[in-house]
Amino acid sequence: MMTERLHLLEHQRQLLSLNTMVGTAQANTRTAGLFGKGSEEKGQTLPAVLVPNGQTFWTPQTRDTERKCIAPYYYADTLFQGIRASHWLVGGCTQDYGSFTVLPFRPGGDGGTVPSATPFSHAAELSHPHYYGVLLPREQLQVELTGLSHSAILRLTPQTDGPVAIVVRSNSDEEQGGVSIDPRRRQVSAFNPVHRIYQGWGEPAGFSGHLVLRYTDEPVGCDTLPQALVLTFNGQRGRAIELRMATSFTSREGAERNLLAEAEGKTFGQMEQQCMDRWLQRLHTIDVSDPDTARVDQFYGALYRASFLPREMSDADGAYPRFADGTPSTLHPSPSTRYGDFSMWDTYRALHPLLCLIAPKESGEMMQSLVGMAEEGGWLPIFPCWNSYTAAMIGDHCTSVLADAYVKGIRSFDAAKAYAYMRRNAFRQPESYDEYKNGMGRRALDSYLRLGYIPLEDSVREAFHQQEQTSRTLEYAYDDFCVAQMARGLRAEGAELSGISLSEDEEELLRRSENWRHVINPLTGYADGRHADGRWLGNGDLVSRQPYITEGATCHYTWYVPQNIPGLISLMGGRERFVQKLDTLFAEGRYWHGNEPCHQVAWLYSLAGEPAKTRQHVGHILSTEYNNTPGGLSGNDDAGQMSAWQVFASLGFYPVCPATPQYVLGGAWFQQATLHLPGARAPFVIQRSPDGTYRLNGRQLGDTYVITHDDLLGGGTLMLP
Repeated sequence: MMTERLHLLEHQRQLLSLNTMVGTAQANTRTAGLFGKGSEEKGQTLPAVLVPNGQTFWTPQTRDTERKCIAPYYYADTLFQGIRASHWLVGGCTQDYGSFTVLPFRPGGDGGTVPSATPFSHAAELSHPHYYGVLLPREQLQVELTGLSHSAILRLTPQTDGPVAIVVRSNSDEEQGGVSIDPRRRQVSAFNPVHRIYQGWGEPAGFSGHLVLRYTDEPVGCDTLPQALVLTFNGQRGRAIELRMATSFTSREGAERNLLAEAEGKTFGQMEQQCMDRWLQRLHTIDVSDPDTARVDQFYGALYRASFLPREMSDADGAYPRFADGTPSTLHPSPSTRYGDFSMWDTYRALHPLLCLIAPKESGEMMQSLVGMAEEGGWLPIFPCWNSYTAAMIGDHCTSVLADAYVKGIRSFDAAKAYAYMRRNAFRQPESYDEYKNGMGRRALDSYLRLGYIPLEDSVREAFHQQEQTSRTLEYAYDDFCVAQMARGLRAEGAELSGISLSEDEEELLRRSENWRHVINPLTGYADGRHADGRWLGNGDLVSRQPYITEGATCHYTWYVPQNIPGLISLMGGRERFVQKLDTLFAEGRYWHGNEPCHQVAWLYSLAGEPAKTRQHVGHILSTEYNNTPGGLSGNDDAGQMSAWQVFASLGFYPVCPATPQYVLGGAWFQQATLHLPGARAPFVIQRSPDGTYRLNGRQLGDTYVITHDDLLGGGTLMLP
């Protein structure tokens, strides 16, 4: 009993010690700005109060717009604009939507004007995943916040007697939002219509964010402003004014039901404890211990940032806005949680594999959410955000996360139906141009199927990222491999799909998974652009951005063959030349950790029989590309992918090829890490090896330097150098 209590206290210490501010400032890490620019040099994260993968991120606000690439909060700002109910795609260059802000202030002394902000200092700010507090010196107000998925309690404590006011704003940049009051119910209601981005940029998404705010003190004043409402209360020194808020994506009534379900009868302390308990459960899935407590705290900060997205779209009762049109599904609410905002090009690499491990129930619900999107919209989405189709990024990586969940034993989604839609994306294009333009189907699939690669002549105009033909080819080859793994798994379990031969699909998709060979120039051994007639572009600039490469350079994308690293080794002339080329990448400073195309690269040494170099470079990346300051991320956290990489690397293994059950080994970063995985037969312990060998349950690992998902779920001990 005492041991369990001490263990809980240590988790509480970790929760209170993790730094929620990491990623809120300009990057100060080693390769910041090496290949990125502008917003790519910022983490774009939030110091938010939330529950893991909840609907709303309750965050302090220092920027008052929902425009693209402007996060709600930046550490360098000195003016506090209030508490925002945010749906920001945390860590990216995207935009907020359906959000609202509540700013408390002390009226008077300024001609009766309503302020848009008030000064604050980080010295008077306290930020945890379950609690945020700040003292506003000009207002003489202590502001405190706690929250859950759909609801929050805001507590305002005056330090002097006198009026206290709040401004409730709908953050619609299009000025289409509204705020109203029902004095009889002591309730403020607000709405903020959502607009699409990328495909259909600026068009209505068909649904809105909704907010209700309830107060108990009787207002002494009420004023209306455009898209805002001001309430004034009598404030007494030391007596808290409490405001209860809730959000919904379905309706005002949905927000009211969420408030009733999550906040009714709860004190501030009770809600705070409930939020804390959710975080302690998340932290307990991975226990790490080390004499370097700062390193431990940094690890749990990464786990915090890897717990924002995808977000809960449904209400507490299961109602949700239908995908692609926003119609509230209130008659037939989802029996499980409905999730949205899948930043797939980023998160299929490490974030979703991490959720498969530490949150398989939620991961299964996320997979079923993708299936539901396909049913409602007709096509499996590519990059489903803002509850809409987009072709924001390249690839078709919903296929990756669905196959990854399936091969790792998650069965709480309709796998057969998922496969039918995965297959549709892989083999067909929409019959109408309007559907294709709307973001349905793979971009440039026709030329990919016809030539085995996407030629430079195919400019891919119906997408946000245009051209990028070589990167698309490489990613589609990997996606084909993923769909083949799903076909293989379903066939092995005896599934029968009407009109579909799983064995023929598998054979054809595995053949297509080798299409990467068509864009690696045999004369240089590097990825290159290629014309429709087969001619190579012959690019010799390996480090500058090229129009046929996505968010990186040729030296980065050359290594993107996760499904067949042995084949890539062979094409490059064998292990020795492969390793030499990797050495050159690192020695000449070409590795860029601030974006995803490089994230698997350091792990390839282990697959080439050089695990010491994986340990060396992964350790260097952990030491130089992450730190525990507001500028401590090399680039956009991208919905938690950067942080999920940090979690895996710190544990000593990484999913180089999602949709397979294998993890590539690195080195031990902590003295000990213990995984308490849901559904596991026993804990899995990772320790430093005293003799420098790799051992799994006492058995020395040979030349593979990999472990499997079943190894982790089976429990045991892994020794790493």
